[in-house]
Amino acid sequence: MHLGHDTASPSGVSRRTFVALTGAAALGALVAVPRATAAPAAPGLDDPAKKETAMKLVSSAENSSLDWKAQYGYIEDIGDGRGYTAGIIGFCSGTGDMLDLVQLYADRRPGNVLAPYLPALRRVDGTDSHAGLDPDFPGSWRTAAGDAVFQQAQNDERDRVYFNPAVHRGKDDGLRALGQFAYYDAIVMHGDGTDATGFGAIRERALRSARPPAQGGDETAYLDAFLDARVWAMKQEEAHSDTSRVDTAQRVFLRNGNLDLNPPLDWEVYGDSYHIG
Repeated sequence: MHLGHDTASPSGVSRRTFVALTGAAALGALVAVPRATAAPAAPGLDDPAKKETAMKLVSSAENSSLDWKAQYGYIEDIGDGRGYTAGIIGFCSGTGDMLDLVQLYADRRPGNVLAPYLPALRRVDGTDSHAGLDPDFPGSWRTAAGDAVFQQAQNDERDRVYFNPAVHRGKDDGLRALGQFAYYDAIVMHGDGTDATGFGAIRERALRSARPPAQGGDETAYLDAFLDARVWAMKQEEAHSDTSRVDTAQRVFLRNGNLDLNPPLDWEVYGDSYHIG
């Protein structure tokens, strides 16, 4: 109904003015009510303390020790078809990441003890061959491991190739620290290539039966599916057929509902028990 003139309220104030005043008062009351603030998100795996935990967890599986910083000089051929495995994250002479690392070290410290092996590392890339590396390469690696420049190069390549991509993808999928770690450990072992047992294929296999939180799924159910797919991938290679780093470590944290990977943590790998307090 259209009103040509304001009608007066019982107090003598026009209805339009009355509504304006009462509306302003109501708005003021609303403004005065403090808004609820969202709880801060739990730290991701890139939080310094969480990252230290991740390094220890991987070292327990790769080196049977929580002292990951003692592994800069580690080197051996573990018979998995990847040539020499070495350093804090298992850089391999047959998969290209060791070549990239040694090249970075040569860029930062020209003439270092490993630089002469660059041509041989290029030749053996993609194979398990030691041609041009034996007999002195392992000793040279251990010598280089005493150099802080080489240690930092290992840290940087670990982060560039493995850690940062895993955390980024985990966050994109809406996963908390445990899920980000599950991604990290998978990329460390299987790589991020396009082969049937690479990280991408493992994730795709998991997506067939569950969805991550970013796609509206349940985080625990999705991680269960991801770990199932990871175990399947591990069993495709004899050298990785012991799945305890999943079964008696990551799966234990998941069953305990520890999606933020908070200490204390107790787990087993290859029959050895570990604890982070």
